[in-house]
Amino acid sequence: MRPIRILFRRDRRPSGIGPARLPAAVIRQDFGWCDAPQSPSYNRLVRLPFAASHEKMLRDDRLYDVCVVLDWNFLPRKRGGGSAIFLHVARPGFEPTEGCIAVAPGTMARLLPLLSRQTRIIVRR
Repeated sequence: MRPIRILFRRDRRPSGIGPARLPAAVIRQDFGWCDAPQSPSYNRLVRLPFAASHEKMLRDDRLYDVCVVLDWNFLPRKRGGGSAIFLHVARPGFEPTEGCIAVAPGTMARLLPLLSRQTRIIVRR
């Protein structure tokens, strides 16, 4: 997978963002990510309120303090091919994600300045 862009919370801005080698944007209150395969907005950033199923990007936990959007099922998109595959901060105890790649906050801080559109992230089982 390739990183596409970085989304981050302004109030919890992590180190390593700026000057970024990837486009970066502040997560706003009205940001969501569509996970409804039947929607034309499937696997895309959407504005809330949004009628189809979606994930809220401005979370109460710290998982999306910084969120690297990966190109999984991005171009072209296949319905049911998976959405919202992000590189983000891990839950305490590294509890499983729903398909994302999660790392410790310190690891994220070290990775951010190194990421570019030429970066390749390989996941092996």
